[in-house]
Amino acid sequence: MTQSLLQTIDSPADLRRLPRAELPRLAAELRDYLLHSVAKTGGHLSSNLGTVELTIALHYVFDTPRDRLVWDVGHQTYPHKILTGRRDRMPTLRQLGGMSGFPRRDESEYDTFGTAHSSTSISAALGMALAAKLKGEDRRAVAIIGDGAMTAGMAFEALNNGGVSQADMLVVLNDNDMSISPPVGALNRYLARLMSGRFYAAARDTAKSVLKNAPPLFELARRLEEHAKGMVAPGTIFEEFGFNYVGPIDGHDLDALIPTLENLRKLKGPQFLHVVTKKGYGYKLAETDPIAYHGPGKFDPSVGLKKPATPPKQTFTQVFGEWLCDMAERDARLVGITPAMREGSGMVEFHRRFPERYHDVGIAEQHAVTFAAGLACEGLKPVVAIYSTFLQRAYDQLIHDVALQNLPVVFALDRAGIVGADGATHMGAFDIAFVRCIPNMSLLAPADENECRQMLYTAYRQDHPVAVRYPRGSGAGVAVQSEMAELPFGRGEVRREGRRIAILAFGTLLYPALEAGARLDATVANMRFIKPLDTALVAELARSHDALVTVEEGCLPGGAGSAVAEALQAAGLATPLLMLGLKDEFLEHGEPAQLLAQQGLDAAGIERAIRERFPAPQPAALAEPVVLRA
Repeated sequence: MTQSLLQTIDSPADLRRLPRAELPRLAAELRDYLLHSVAKTGGHLSSNLGTVELTIALHYVFDTPRDRLVWDVGHQTYPHKILTGRRDRMPTLRQLGGMSGFPRRDESEYDTFGTAHSSTSISAALGMALAAKLKGEDRRAVAIIGDGAMTAGMAFEALNNGGVSQADMLVVLNDNDMSISPPVGALNRYLARLMSGRFYAAARDTAKSVLKNAPPLFELARRLEEHAKGMVAPGTIFEEFGFNYVGPIDGHDLDALIPTLENLRKLKGPQFLHVVTKKGYGYKLAETDPIAYHGPGKFDPSVGLKKPATPPKQTFTQVFGEWLCDMAERDARLVGITPAMREGSGMVEFHRRFPERYHDVGIAEQHAVTFAAGLACEGLKPVVAIYSTFLQRAYDQLIHDVALQNLPVVFALDRAGIVGADGATHMGAFDIAFVRCIPNMSLLAPADENECRQMLYTAYRQDHPVAVRYPRGSGAGVAVQSEMAELPFGRGEVRREGRRIAILAFGTLLYPALEAGARLDATVANMRFIKPLDTALVAELARSHDALVTVEEGCLPGGAGSAVAEALQAAGLATPLLMLGLKDEFLEHGEPAQLLAQQGLDAAGIERAIRERFPAPQPAALAEPVVLRA
C-alpha cells in the first residue's frame, strides 16, 4: 500500500524536501483530507478547496515562517493549517477549546497575523516588510488577498503606501469570483514567467534609466510595455501604484505557480501576482454552488448537502428579509444596502424583487454608511443590513455622517451577541456600548422573532437614526404576525410579576431570564429599548423591589446594565444592582449554547448569580420557650 504523502508533512520544511513531481499528488491528498475533515466538523469549504495548490506553492517557495505569509480574511487557511503541523487538530476545528477557523498568532508561529475581517493583509504585510528592512533582516512578506477583499478602500490605501515604500513584499491577488481577466493558456504562462524573471526586471529598469533623458522614446517604451501587459491582464492600475504586476496565471497549476513565485521571491521592491482560482475546486458540488458550500455544517461528501427532514425554525435573518420586502412594497422610498453580505443578511429575495433599490457596495462598510447618509439627505429611507462586528469598521461614518446630521437611516445589526464557531473576530459584543453613547441614535433589542419584525417597522417609522440588534440563528420560535404595528417608543413591558428581585432583560435573553425568574419568583421585564431606556419603568421596579438584575448579550462595560445604573443614579435611587452580560474578555469559538453557559447567561447561570448575590432571607429563629418555676 502506498504511504500517504500528507501524513509525512508535519511542517513546511518537510514539504520543501519533496521533489516537485510529487506536489500534484500531495495536492490531491490534501484536498481529499480537507473535504472529509470539514464534512465532519462544518466550516468554510469552497474557499479552502480553491487555495490548495496556491498554499502548497507558497510554502514550497518561501522560507516560512521566516518569510511572512499574511492571509486576508483567513477563511481560506485550512490547507495552510494542515501543512503547518495542525493536521491532527482538524477534528477540533471551530469547537470550544479546539482550533480556530482563522489565523491566530497564539495558535502557531506560521500564523503571522490574526485575521477574519477583510482587507487587512496588505497593510500588515507592508508593516512586516518595512520592519525587516529597518532591522536589516533578509526576509519577504507576502499578502494573499481575494478579489472580494480588494473592493475595500483599506486595500487600496495600503497599495498606495506600499508602492512608494520600495518594501520587499509580494501581494498575491487570489481572483476566484469576479475575475479581473481570465488566464489565456500556455502563452499566458510563458509571459507571466518571463515578466517575473530577473532578466525582464533588469532590462526594464535599465531601459527606463537610459531613456529618461529622451522623453519621447521613454514614453513610447512605457506605452509598449503597458500594451504588452494589456495582452495578458489589465495590470496598469497596479503598476501605477508602483507594483510590478505579473499575471494572471492559473492558481491550480503548480508548474506555473512555483517558477513564477521563485522568480518573484528574488526581486526587490513591491511585486503583485494575479492568480485565478476556482472556489470549490476539485469537488464538483462545491464548484457548481460555491455559495451553498461556503460555510456548510456537517454533511456526507458522497451525497452533498441535503434539505433537513423537518423545516428549521425561522431565523432572525429571515425575519429581516421578509420585513424588508414587505416594507418595500409599502414604501417606494426604501433602499436596501449591504456591504457584500447579500446571502448572510437575508437580502436575496429583496434583490430579486427590487433590483433597482438594492445596492451591494462590496466590502466597503465605511462607504455603505455614508452612501446611506447621502440617500437619506435626498428623502429616501435607507436600510443598512450589516453585521454588528462589521459596523465597527464604519464607526466614524456612523457618528460623523449619520448621527451628527440626525439622518433617518435604519441599521439592521445581524449577528449581535454570541455568534459561535467564527470566534472572537465575529462576536457582536460591542454594539450596545458603542451605539448608545452616540447622540441622536436609538438602539432596540427584540426578544423574539415577532418582536424583531415589529421593531424593524418601529425603527423605520422614526425620523432619526435607529439600530435594531438581533442574534444569529433562530430565537424562541414565536410565530411572526404578518401585520406590522409600531411599538410605543422607549417603553418596556413587565412579562412576569414576582417579588423581591426584578430582572431587566434586554433582547433574546428574556427567555432564559423568564425561566430563572420562575424558579426565583422574581419579576421579569422585557426592556425592549436600550436607548432610549425606559427610565420610568426602571424607577418603578427599583422602588418596588429589593434589588435589580440586568441581563444582556453584550459587553458589560458601557452596556445596557451601565445605562440602568446611570438611570438609578440620576433618579437618586440606591437600589442594589447586579449586571450580567459578556465578561471583559474576547470570547473563544464554540457552540453558542456552550458560550452562553460559560458566560453565566443561560437560565441556570442567571439563577445561580442572583442566588449568590441576593440570597433569600432566612426565617427568624423561634425563641426558646420560657419555663416558669413555682
